[in-house]
Amino acid sequence: MSNRIVAAVAVAAAFLVPQAAAAELKRIEDKSEFVRLVEGKTLSRPLVRLNVTSDGKISGRGATWDVTGSWDWKNGFFCRDLNWGGDDLGYNCQAVLANGSEMRFIADQGAGQAADFRLR
Repeated sequence: MSNRIVAAVAVAAAFLVPQAAAAELKRIEDKSEFVRLVEGKTLSRPLVRLNVTSDGKISGRGATWDVTGSWDWKNGFFCRDLNWGGDDLGYNCQAVLANGSEMRFIADQGAGQAADFRLR
């Protein structure tokens, strides 16, 4: 298995595997509240650092590769389209929960895998 494949598996796991449960997470259903929480902050977790801007852009690093993408807010969900190191991770609408210092994204409109991030 090549180093890139091993790293890809590690980063994919970092995007999908939940970290320790965050205290008192509240569902974020309003775009303006979401923007207020992420504006000027970095979403971080092991091997991943992302910036989500109010103009619909996503940028950062996952392991050693760039992450780029776009996002929108639809019907109470964060809908994103991501590219990681040249690989299309696809479009997905996710439920968002937060407590001010942590944020959880749950794929497939809250029915899928979760990923927890710290807001720094």
